[in-house]
Amino acid sequence: MSDTITLRRLSPDDLETLLAVRHGLFDNAVLPEQAKAFLADPLHEIMLAFDGAEAVGMATGKIMLHPDKQPAFFIAEVGVRDEYQRQGIAKRLFDALMQHARDRGCKGIWLATEADNLPARALYRSLDARETGGIVVYDWDGAMDG
Repeated sequence: MSDTITLRRLSPDDLETLLAVRHGLFDNAVLPEQAKAFLADPLHEIMLAFDGAEAVGMATGKIMLHPDKQPAFFIAEVGVRDEYQRQGIAKRLFDALMQHARDRGCKGIWLATEADNLPARALYRSLDARETGGIVVYDWDGAMDG
């Protein structure tokens, strides 16, 4: 099945494509105004994996600018529908999103995940990521509620 998967980086012209994503790929239903704002912001990136017309995987991220260093890239979310997992789709999405970030001049790429998310941690290790220990995350206003 993985040989039929195609990847596509969405642009502001792809609002209808994003709104047509069947429930369950993202944590929540896609909100039209949020989707439009996300696609319109040149610092936000989204890559979808398709099996035919069906979106089966996604990866999102954001270019982070700093006044004293090169841009960095934060990978915000990665998801693959249950029935498509363990076929290399997440790895392909990561590779494409990271390459796009590098092409845009990002010098650091990073993300965070829960300590007990063993499948995600295995994926990141397979991509030669360095696991950084000793970090404590603080959040406000329900930021970690999903």
